[in-house]
Amino acid sequence: MTDAEWAVVREMLPVPGWMRGKGGQPEGYCHRQILDAIRYLVDNGIKWRSMPVDFPCWKRVYAFFARWRDIQLVKEFHDRLRARTREAAGRDAEPSAGIIDAQSVKAAANVPAASRGFDGGKLINGRRRHLVTDCIGLVLDVLVTPASTGERDAARILLPRLRARFSRLKLIWADGGYTGSLVTWAATVLNLVLQVVKRTDDIKGFVVLPRRWVVERTLGWLMRSRRLARDYETRADSAEAMILFSMTMVMSRRLARRRRAGTVPARP
Repeated sequence: MTDAEWAVVREMLPVPGWMRGKGGQPEGYCHRQILDAIRYLVDNGIKWRSMPVDFPCWKRVYAFFARWRDIQLVKEFHDRLRARTREAAGRDAEPSAGIIDAQSVKAAANVPAASRGFDGGKLINGRRRHLVTDCIGLVLDVLVTPASTGERDAARILLPRLRARFSRLKLIWADGGYTGSLVTWAATVLNLVLQVVKRTDDIKGFVVLPRRWVVERTLGWLMRSRRLARDYETRADSAEAMILFSMTMVMSRRLARRRRAGTVPARP
């Protein structure tokens, strides 16, 4: 990452326990080196063992990634960057509306049969990424399931999590795959409006549908990361962490550009 990006990222990093007087051994590598290595892996789609010699040993980089994945530090880091990006765009740190959608991707041979499935609509054997974004395309939550998992079933897991985390969230836009009893359930149980934006039968060719294009654009951003072009992760939570790391790259670059332009003041 550039120096401008690091200046932004450094402010958002979780503070290690040993720096807060909670004990533990000081880390042997600079966080910038480790994060650069993970970003390189996500961006270029390499194997862990193919980490270039310019970075720390791949075992140390993977151990850092696994620790952040297991104790949810990657999600904390991502959420801090998202709040800062929203504030820089003139919005409240916490969203009041979101858009939900799903994407099926092929799975590599190392993905276990228990965590993969067949999407009969897209004819894909692999996994499905369920995303909820805000109105500017930043990820609010992500869930990776077998491709056979229906969109409504995944939404019954995602929506309660969102409702618990974001008290201001009142409205979710969705496509036709989220119709049916899910709309009533979201309204009565979660006090959440699930508004389905459908494509009418008289429309021909490509048409930008209101709000749905936002999450579809985010899925396009993710596909720029070669590690996400196919699901290579043995564990589903590793796949979710890779998505979050990909989005941190998008947000850190956006904040760095704004800081260079003088629209984002540096925090003390």
